[in-house]
Amino acid sequence: MLVVRGDPPRDLSQRTYPNSSEEVIRRLKLRFPALRVYAAFDPYRHGFYQELEGVRRKLDAGADGFFTQPIFDLNLLNVCADLLRGQDVFWGITPVLGDRSRGYWETTNKVVFPAEFKPTMEWNKAFAVRALQTIRELGGNAYLMPLRVNLRDYLGGIL
Repeated sequence: MLVVRGDPPRDLSQRTYPNSSEEVIRRLKLRFPALRVYAAFDPYRHGFYQELEGVRRKLDAGADGFFTQPIFDLNLLNVCADLLRGQDVFWGITPVLGDRSRGYWETTNKVVFPAEFKPTMEWNKAFAVRALQTIRELGGNAYLMPLRVNLRDYLGGIL
């Protein structure tokens, strides 16, 4: 199971609950000790210090590992791999196609794209291949999140 705090609703009349990820993880692990519970790791949301404090709290609560926010830079992937050394991590990869999609990731998720980034299918596929190779070399896991793309076009040549 993956526990993610998520973004607040756009419609503020929707009911929300004041639960932290750590509280939810702790309750799940108490009730279902054999359940594998993963937490979020987002290198873009805060500085590394704050995110690593969150990692420690989630591990103390019983998290078994982490799913990262999609990463778009191999240098950042390697830095994060060093920070999360010894943890069970699923690294996120998603295509960003077009300026509108790029703007969403930069504005909403605070992503900083590398200088060589291009919001094209070709760049995103080539990056996915390189990222999967790096993740394989690190002994890690990956998940692909192909949003609003033709799966055959995106996955062809990656898998």
